[in-house]
Amino acid sequence: MCGIVGWVDFGRDLAGEAPALRAMTETLAKRGVDARGVWIRGHAALGHTRTSIIDLAGGAQPLTVEEDGRPLAVIVYNGEVYNFKQLRSELEARGQRFRTRSDTEVVLRAYLEWGTGFAERLEGIFAFAIWDVRREELVLVRDRLGVKPLFYSVRPDGVLFGSEPKALLANRLVRPVVDTDGLRELFATAKRPGQSVFRDMAELRPGHLLTVGRDGVTDTTYWRLEARPHAEDVDGTVRHVRSLLEDIVLRELVADVPLCTALSGGVDSSALTAVAAKWRWQLEGERVRTFVTTFDEYAKKFQPDDVRFSPDEPYAAEVSRHLGTDHVPIVLGTRDLMDRETRRQVLLAQDMPTTLGDMDTSNYLTSRRIKTHSTVALAGEVADEIFGGYNWMHDPELLSAGTFPWTANEPRQPGSPKGQGRGLFDSGLMDKLELGVYYADHFHEAVAEAPHQEGESDEERRMRDVAYVTLTWWLPMLLDRGDRLSMAHGLELRVPYADHRLVEYMYNTPWAFKTFDGREKSILRAAVSDLIPKSVLQRTKSPWPVTQDPAYAAMLHEELRDVLDDPSSPALPFLDTAAMRRTIDEPSSIAHEWVSRMNIEMALEFNTWLETYGVELAI
Repeated sequence: MCGIVGWVDFGRDLAGEAPALRAMTETLAKRGVDARGVWIRGHAALGHTRTSIIDLAGGAQPLTVEEDGRPLAVIVYNGEVYNFKQLRSELEARGQRFRTRSDTEVVLRAYLEWGTGFAERLEGIFAFAIWDVRREELVLVRDRLGVKPLFYSVRPDGVLFGSEPKALLANRLVRPVVDTDGLRELFATAKRPGQSVFRDMAELRPGHLLTVGRDGVTDTTYWRLEARPHAEDVDGTVRHVRSLLEDIVLRELVADVPLCTALSGGVDSSALTAVAAKWRWQLEGERVRTFVTTFDEYAKKFQPDDVRFSPDEPYAAEVSRHLGTDHVPIVLGTRDLMDRETRRQVLLAQDMPTTLGDMDTSNYLTSRRIKTHSTVALAGEVADEIFGGYNWMHDPELLSAGTFPWTANEPRQPGSPKGQGRGLFDSGLMDKLELGVYYADHFHEAVAEAPHQEGESDEERRMRDVAYVTLTWWLPMLLDRGDRLSMAHGLELRVPYADHRLVEYMYNTPWAFKTFDGREKSILRAAVSDLIPKSVLQRTKSPWPVTQDPAYAAMLHEELRDVLDDPSSPALPFLDTAAMRRTIDEPSSIAHEWVSRMNIEMALEFNTWLETYGVELAI
């Protein structure tokens, strides 16, 4: 995996901007730990940081294709195209000649052969930029689900772009201005497609292609979900899903570096691990390596909460024994989670505060530990979205709330009556954001876009609406988070369930099939029933763990007191000081009330963010 940056300005020659380009590139050093490269010519400047995955020796970037000694086009590329070998064979048959084994060159030559229509042929996770020297045109492309990030800022004479906002903010032309829309994006848990927290930049939407030329900017959709008839019965659907999983995992095991799976002991990650273990043993006679994250004595002292009913570690160990994997438990201590510099690095990785607190910190630390063993990890993200795994997908009250069901669930939780992570912020600020209205308005806009099949029942129509908004307004938040926290250590996170063939197939699978045995994710459970232990097949979904050590909650209270007692704290004008005092005076011994903790974690991160990024609030 890599980091990409670039600058196109049709009003001047960028040859003198090499220091600025290198500064932008350097902000993404952690995404690419193996190499750096820049290319500047005329109106275009491209930068790249590389973590080598395929063709370790020959895949250096920016990569240029020449003809008669003249450059035709140059690319900076982040991601993996899993069908690159098939595309390479097809391109060679059409006369293209290759000088590397990398998928990067395949992508560039595919563009030269087919033009912008090439994007539809690519299968994988990617975000890249191609500067067409002949046409003096920039082409930006992002994968179908948005697994890999790509931000851009349109300027009067061109565009700036980068894998993360920090790359654009390193250029003097982009200031860290956040307006009301940006704050909505910050606090909302339904993320508006294409919207950035920072006013002067946007995020290229998944499945989109952006062309930038002298005549302006054109945004084109090359992929979207479509409604198609579902021909198979339940048994046929189960067999089809199993076949797809076998093929998807096989393709995503291709790497020239050590690879592993993140194994939580839930159905999603256990299914991927089982298929990966089977292929690894059949093809190479090797065991797959697995990792699980836990905390000191977490399994021994575990207390169930509103969504977690069992600890991961024992189930992951059982799956490992069942499959014969090379298993590595990652045990995090409370001190690891409390470390201020670590939490600051988590914020810097994401360029914005989030409400997820120690879940983000433990994810970040997990990626750091995994990278000491492996450079690529397969993870179970996206399974809940496509197979119907979330609790709120099965709650009639939430489904009929007239808004995004997961946002309707937030006020029902004792720790978030004002919404997730918003409990300590000034009510005047929250009233100005009108997030309830924002959610309802955009929910209705989003469901109006959802494709449907003819003759659907009311329930099928409603659940297809839910599937659509989940994939377009909920999933991007999780994918961005996964990318940033893993790439902060140069770890490539692959998400097999995000394969567009599986996503399309499950989107058109009737909801009645997805719950045919009365449980969530019925199709997936049936598809892998012969591969994983019955205890795991029957296990109730349990999200990523949170620490239950009272010392962590006590630390949060002390840090909140520090913010309140320091009149120079930049967040104070936006916080409810009376609510802060009440929170500080409350006992912190019930540390497993993770939803309540989010209020403190968000306030602390917001304060650090304003200070570190020099944010200019235009509200």
